[in-house]
Amino acid sequence: MSTSVPQGHSWARQVKKDNEEEDPLDHLISRSGCAASHFAVQECMAQHQDWRQCQPQVQAFRNCMSEQQAKRREELQRRKEQANAHH
Repeated sequence: MSTSVPQGHSWARQVKKDNEEEDPLDHLISRSGCAASHFAVQECMAQHQDWRQCQPQVQAFRNCMSEQQAKRREELQRRKEQANAHH
C-alpha cells in the first residue's frame, strides 16, 4: 500500500481569457466591493499554501462581506417598506 501525498489546491490566480465568461463567484465578489480583500486572501494562499498563515486576510474578507450583506439587507428592507407604503 503506497502512502502518496495528495496534491494541494492550486491557489494561483486564474487569468480570464477574452472568450471566457466571468465566474459567477468572482462577479459576486467584484460587485460586493470586497475584491481587494479577496485578492489578498488569494495572494496569501499562493504564497504560503497554508490557510492558518492567512487568517488576518481571511478575517478582513469575512468582515467586508458581512458588512456588504448587512447593507444589502438594509437596502432590501427599505425598498420593501417603501413599496408597502405606496399600497
